[in-house]
Amino acid sequence: MDNNALIKVRSVNKIFNLGKIVVHALKDISLDIMRGEYISVMGPSGSGKSTLFNMVGALDTPTSGYVEVADVNLTKLSPRQLAFFRGNHIGYVFQSYNLMPAYDAIENVALPLIFCGVPHNQAVERAKEVLKRVGLGERMHHKPDELSGGQQQRVAVARALANTPAIILADEPTANLDLKTGEEIISLLKELSIENNVTVITATHDHKMLVVSDRIVWIKDGGIDKIQTSAEANIKVGKIE
Repeated sequence: MDNNALIKVRSVNKIFNLGKIVVHALKDISLDIMRGEYISVMGPSGSGKSTLFNMVGALDTPTSGYVEVADVNLTKLSPRQLAFFRGNHIGYVFQSYNLMPAYDAIENVALPLIFCGVPHNQAVERAKEVLKRVGLGERMHHKPDELSGGQQQRVAVARALANTPAIILADEPTANLDLKTGEEIISLLKELSIENNVTVITATHDHKMLVVSDRIVWIKDGGIDKIQTSAEANIKVGKIE
């Protein structure tokens, strides 16, 4: 394990009690993720990848073990402190975009900043800046229903970038996009990782995302099955060998 890692997952277990059924969603997971890394988490439905994703993103807490991000032990934070940490250090990109339909792109990006206490004028200027960065300089006054799926996902990426996060968590970010648009979003996330030294973690079934990954974490039955680089996985267009 690397003491210089941005994210340290140590002996994490997560158990869900569903009435008489006990589900061991994560089993003794330990993992280091470095600043600026592009990580893809792969696994079938029910494997535990979404649960691990939520642990790293301060959206859930382990039954045992701990997660440390930038030397902050997330398991020791109160719900209010976790919310503050998420708002200031982590950006989220969701499969379904999660945009507010009544607001235009600027307002959708600025709103989380305003909730974190950024003055309205500053939040709007920051929103314009990141929307231009993701290629939406000409569409920032449009509402979600006036944008294509790819453009809506770019707004979501801009929103994730707005708080200058150390980590971007992207949950199936290309699932609702066509091939070309999905490739554009993948390229954009990779560029942001390199340019801003942002750690990008994706939960995905999209093999195109694996090609640009620094490492692929394969989850199976609640544990880490293997960790590979894209070269080690021998990823080619359309298939994995």
